[in-house]
Amino acid sequence: MKNKRLILVFIGSTVVLLTAIVLSIAFGSISVAFGKVLQALFNPDVLTDTQYQIIRNIRLPRVILAVFVGAALSASGALLQSVMQNPLADPGIIGVSSGASLAIMVILLLVPAYAPILPLIAFLGGIAATVLIYILSWKNGINTLGLLLAGIAVNAMLGGASGLISVLNSEKIQTVILWINGTLAGRSWHDIAIVVPYTTIGLIAAIFCIRGANMLLLGDDKAANLGLNTHHARILLSLVAAFLAGVSTAAVGVIGFIGLVVPHISRLLVGSDYKVLLPFCIINGGSFLLITDTLSRVIASPLELPVGTIMAIIGGPFFLYLLRKRRAR
Repeated sequence: MKNKRLILVFIGSTVVLLTAIVLSIAFGSISVAFGKVLQALFNPDVLTDTQYQIIRNIRLPRVILAVFVGAALSASGALLQSVMQNPLADPGIIGVSSGASLAIMVILLLVPAYAPILPLIAFLGGIAATVLIYILSWKNGINTLGLLLAGIAVNAMLGGASGLISVLNSEKIQTVILWINGTLAGRSWHDIAIVVPYTTIGLIAAIFCIRGANMLLLGDDKAANLGLNTHHARILLSLVAAFLAGVSTAAVGVIGFIGLVVPHISRLLVGSDYKVLLPFCIINGGSFLLITDTLSRVIASPLELPVGTIMAIIGGPFFLYLLRKRRAR
């Protein structure tokens, strides 16, 4: 009965993802009929030049990028929640995304010649933030609450550093202002070719972390009794989470709360077993970012709002709800 329910839930999630893809291609400042969307995907020769450009070269790359970035951020959040044994962990809250963001801002504003290797730079920034979090939280070992609190502090410090760099380089800030707020606008097939391979590698690595993530949920003592080196496991999962968050930040800027909201909703639907939870997060992360990005394009049309801003509006109250729920226990 349980397996049947899980199959139905996964089928439903896949249908939601496919529907979100079609709607995201169809809606925008210029709407496209659903029939034209399907033709564009399977028989593009029947489209006019304008329709072809809108669907194939503007919206389709954006949709693909949203699917992969949403999947990466939600998987990153799920792994960090296992590492910290806390459902409030998220790469945007604990400083991993801020580390990647600060590294990218330094490159874009100060040494733009290194822009072609932004995914690597973002990963290194995320790793640096992760190492700093571990250093600050270490006291005769790793304390999960200390990790979360250190992450929040590091996030604040790195956010302040990013703000300082913005002020000191105000004459150049327009070149990165949309990216700072998180946006999928203007992405092309070139961006897909750069980002998707990195993201795919990160998601595959996340799948291989499932056993460690499940064992950490048992608590350090039980995991150690089962033969898991909890320190090594936490470091490995943190590296994979930082890689996924860094690559995503390099691609679209800072988009917070996906790694918080999607894993929490997924747990309500399929439980906490990472064998099911992580694939479910990957599917739902893509759907969630696609839906949010579509909203960002239509709620103030013809203006387009940064998707990171919409996510903050949604995710902030959700974070407060989770925090209040945990305090009430």
